[in-house]
Amino acid sequence: MFIIYDLIFLAAAIIYLPAYLFRKKFHRGFLLRLGFLPASLALDKPIWVHAVSVGEVMAVRHLIDELRKAYPDKKLVISTVTATGNKIARDIAGEGNLVTYLPLDLSFIVRSVINRIKPSLFVIAETELWPNLISYLYRKNIPVVTVNGRVSDASFRGYSSIKILLKPILNKINLFCVQTERDAERLRHLGVYGDKIHITGNMKFDIRGYPHKIQEAADYRLRLALASQDKLFVAGSTHIGEEEIILNVYRGLSREFPHLRLLIAPRHPERAAPVFNLIKKFGFETERISLLNERTREQESKRTVYLLDTVGELASFYSIADIVFVGGSLVKKGGHNILEPASFAKPVLFGPHMFNFSDIADLFLSNKAAIEVHDQADLKMNIAELLRNPSKAIERGKRGQQLILQNQGATTRNLEYIKAVAVHSGLW
Repeated sequence: MFIIYDLIFLAAAIIYLPAYLFRKKFHRGFLLRLGFLPASLALDKPIWVHAVSVGEVMAVRHLIDELRKAYPDKKLVISTVTATGNKIARDIAGEGNLVTYLPLDLSFIVRSVINRIKPSLFVIAETELWPNLISYLYRKNIPVVTVNGRVSDASFRGYSSIKILLKPILNKINLFCVQTERDAERLRHLGVYGDKIHITGNMKFDIRGYPHKIQEAADYRLRLALASQDKLFVAGSTHIGEEEIILNVYRGLSREFPHLRLLIAPRHPERAAPVFNLIKKFGFETERISLLNERTREQESKRTVYLLDTVGELASFYSIADIVFVGGSLVKKGGHNILEPASFAKPVLFGPHMFNFSDIADLFLSNKAAIEVHDQADLKMNIAELLRNPSKAIERGKRGQQLILQNQGATTRNLEYIKAVAVHSGLW
């Protein structure tokens, strides 16, 4: 079966390679995905944590801190798939630990990488299934634990169609720590043995308020040359089709609210150039955050729209926002994490397409801690209402922040299960 899987995976990789090159995603990390690790690697049976992209890395950052405290003699390996996730991972990894890319799931590459790194434990954030990787870890008696596990609607439909093939692979994972009962039920439906599944909650709620971001707020307002009366609208993690809506909304609002300023943060920073051109097309001046300096700040006008083209700074700009829209939700991308701006007690708006975060979105809506908008007119109307009634904006933000505090603790629960697996497996 795995020979067939290798052939299918390899054929798909060859077919996709031209598109990969065309989209300029061929970077140094691709060699790591092929198994070319540093020659001087010496990690002594580390704990390996895999988090595919930015959202997953942010979710496990506190777990990584706790693993360091629990096992101070153990080094860590943190792997990602995306370059943006990799950058964030490097920022949090700490000295002496390895940040790399997950090897392509071809049996000969997986064997080579696992044999070089020799992990004592493998932790997967959310629910990524790599048959060759999981099977070889199982063969080498290396425990695998999934944390913050979830099975989205789309994944569940796909997995269900190949349930008979997935069941033996899924049961090679020692433990599933999942977010909700629905995730647990879906795993049981796919054939995972019930005693392997534990509902521990969502680690994305375990946000510690980013105290350093709050302390930096004055610096970030100065960076944007915001006056005391200025209000900042941040549109975070936007996708194609959403920036145009945001700019139309902003153009309409700025007539009534001349002190409203706008910062757009595309989900993928490599889209900065086309978004920059779109802002210009709308007749606004624009400044890339990466190019801001004292001279440009002095030249800015109230018609300047800021464009966030860096990685790792969105939380800082959420901390100084007055109103936040979280993208991927007015277009059918499934939405993005609303907990980050909510942790700063900011009023959060999002579109109707939040299927990747449906549980969180439903929780916030049912507690009147966020606002769902359905189109451009709805977004404009709701932002205007918040600007006219600052007390309502403050109340929405406080409710969101309180929900986060009420739902924290998943990281601690996951750590306890990881410790139990380590003890049961005789690791330490």
